[in-house]
Amino acid sequence: MTYPYRAYGLTLGCDTRVSALRQERTEPERFDIAVSLGPETDWVREARRLPSRLEHPRPGEVERDNSPFTLTSFGSGEFFELAYGNEALFFVDGAAERLWGTCLPPLTSEDVATYLLGPVMGFVLRRRNVLALHASAVCIGGQAVVLCGESQAGKSTTAAALALQGIAVLCEDVTPLIEVDRRFQVEPGYPRVCLWPDAVEKLFGARDALPRLTPSWEKFFLPLDGGNAKFEEQRQVVSTVYVFAPRVAQANAPRIETMSAREALLDLVQNSYMNWLLDRRQRAAEFDALSKLVTQVPIRRIVPHLDPGRIGALCELIVADAERVSSACGSAARVTAR
Repeated sequence: MTYPYRAYGLTLGCDTRVSALRQERTEPERFDIAVSLGPETDWVREARRLPSRLEHPRPGEVERDNSPFTLTSFGSGEFFELAYGNEALFFVDGAAERLWGTCLPPLTSEDVATYLLGPVMGFVLRRRNVLALHASAVCIGGQAVVLCGESQAGKSTTAAALALQGIAVLCEDVTPLIEVDRRFQVEPGYPRVCLWPDAVEKLFGARDALPRLTPSWEKFFLPLDGGNAKFEEQRQVVSTVYVFAPRVAQANAPRIETMSAREALLDLVQNSYMNWLLDRRQRAAEFDALSKLVTQVPIRRIVPHLDPGRIGALCELIVADAERVSSACGSAARVTAR
């Protein structure tokens, strides 16, 4: 049996239920990706027979984040193996149309799905030449507001805090951007926000107030099921991008600062998802797309406060600024239409 899902703008035909995803009501005529999570498939066995080359980390390269992740290519980029230590293993074909994943005990299919919906789908997007930012995205004023920054900058925590105020979430950690009618839009990810225990404690007063992603993961998740928080299922036009700066203890934080186009472009280039795997042609295309983005969309810097108790003030600041930008853009569009 095939289970039809949609994530990051792509249709997935899975041979296993994925509890983190909502099943599509109707099955498409053709899936963008055929996903198999379980016993090794014939095409993976064939791929293993091809000559292989370690792509990341390269021999002698020191991992910046001490991650156990390795990427190996087979043939002339016909297949890729994504290995996460000795825990989870994935194969993706070169066109990112077939995907297989498995794990070793005591990990379960839920662990495989956790990798799948985060970094593996990020890899798939880049293989399909989709621009993706290391960012979360929410919907304010009927438009997408992107929260961009490095790991543990506060993107997911802020998205979750906004969600608890009734603001719908589009994406968490991986935000795909597509250009439609010369406007950048965000494709919805999946209906969860993943949070570290300290973030859960900040928002709910207890580190275990939310369900765990899996028994073997330290992270928890906020369900975007329409209960305490909701998920935006339709892609939305980008109104604003906020880039998170390091937290400070200054009295005027949290605050929002303007950025020059050059500053904004450099920050976005650094925060594009898995940018290390792009070849020269892909880097040039990404640079062109981001250059266009910074000329079309306001890019602002967020300076959060060190005090986690000021997350409410930060959310108020973002909402007020995003609504102001959205209103100004709407007024400009009406003037142009005349």
